[in-house]
Amino acid sequence: MIESQTQNGTLVALWRRGDEEARNTLIEQLHGWLERTASEILRGEGHVTLTIGDLVNEAVVRLIGIDGLELQDRAHVKALSARLMRHILIDHARAKQANKRAHRRVTLVTNIAERPREDLLQLSHALQRLSAIDTEKAYIVEMRYFGGMTVADVSIVTGLSEPTVKRRWNAARAWLVDAIDAAA
Repeated sequence: MIESQTQNGTLVALWRRGDEEARNTLIEQLHGWLERTASEILRGEGHVTLTIGDLVNEAVVRLIGIDGLELQDRAHVKALSARLMRHILIDHARAKQANKRAHRRVTLVTNIAERPREDLLQLSHALQRLSAIDTEKAYIVEMRYFGGMTVADVSIVTGLSEPTVKRRWNAARAWLVDAIDAAA
């Protein structure tokens, strides 16, 4: 495991210097995690036309297309991938809503939150409001809720201790529950 993390750290460093082969190798190594994350995000979404492969591929395309990446390690790649998947789902939901056909709710299911499924657009609006108040907590929500990242991974990305991440995660979830309930 340590050897794999060291190798991934080296691959990230090489990618930052423009090595496309290192980038491709890293993405290949993370592909299983990307698929599991996409599967969690899409689980129970009968009305979403995106497949796991669609979501993973679009996230990878967007990840590769970002200029001047400031990634430090594998955890940062996972965090950014989670954020990209969230934006892809939101874009997809907005496109469906804008369509003249009947709109069906696009909801998100996760094994992390202890709440029933939330409407993705409601969650996105609440998360935007949280971001205006506390960007760090919003970022933690993105990594945990959309990326399925562990507290340890979030701790690495943010530089915060694991207990601090847990406290901020719980505070952010409570704030989002109140914001979504108030909007309903």
